[in-house]
Amino acid sequence: MAAQIKVAVIYYSATGITYQMAQAACEAAGEAGADVRLRKVRELAPDEAIRSNSGWQAHHLETQEVPQAQIDDIAWADVVIFGSPTRYGMVAAQLKQFIDTTGPLWAQGSLSNKVYSAFTSTATSHGGQETTLTSLFTIFYHWGGLVVTPAYSDPSQFVAGNPYGASHTSNNGEIAPDSIALGAVGLTARRAVEIGTYLKKGMAAA
Repeated sequence: MAAQIKVAVIYYSATGITYQMAQAACEAAGEAGADVRLRKVRELAPDEAIRSNSGWQAHHLETQEVPQAQIDDIAWADVVIFGSPTRYGMVAAQLKQFIDTTGPLWAQGSLSNKVYSAFTSTATSHGGQETTLTSLFTIFYHWGGLVVTPAYSDPSQFVAGNPYGASHTSNNGEIAPDSIALGAVGLTARRAVEIGTYLKKGMAAA
């Protein structure tokens, strides 16, 4: 019997939108039979900035028990799914800073031959969803990973409309992810687990 696929969902969220998407990814991966870890990256913003936004402060307090991501979580996983809000069309600095600590794993070749995927949220329509996802994909290519996206692999994707990954427009954090966005996250996670399973079995048989 093949070993259980291990999935790390690693995210950054200020007001909770991306966190809700991360939870949906964990749920879908778990239902697909994976062993799942949910991890948040370290907050870099000063306390006064967090306190200045009630939603940011509330979410910061609500998720204190979520474990902080370590690079060992990536080493452990067969599949890694990253979640980040968009910052000027790019990944949030908090997640990028975590990614920048992975050099030792990269040097050892420990980041290659894994499945990677991602999801994102923006404040406005056309606010950089695709560029944020593809900027993450560029990192995955450097690592030697296999990028898995939802594509148009399910009829629901013709409604969601983003083949690069699950995404959501939050209207500056006022609109929670709806069933379309969460469905796209679930599809992304299930596809990542499926391809990750094939990859792990193939490598074990080689």
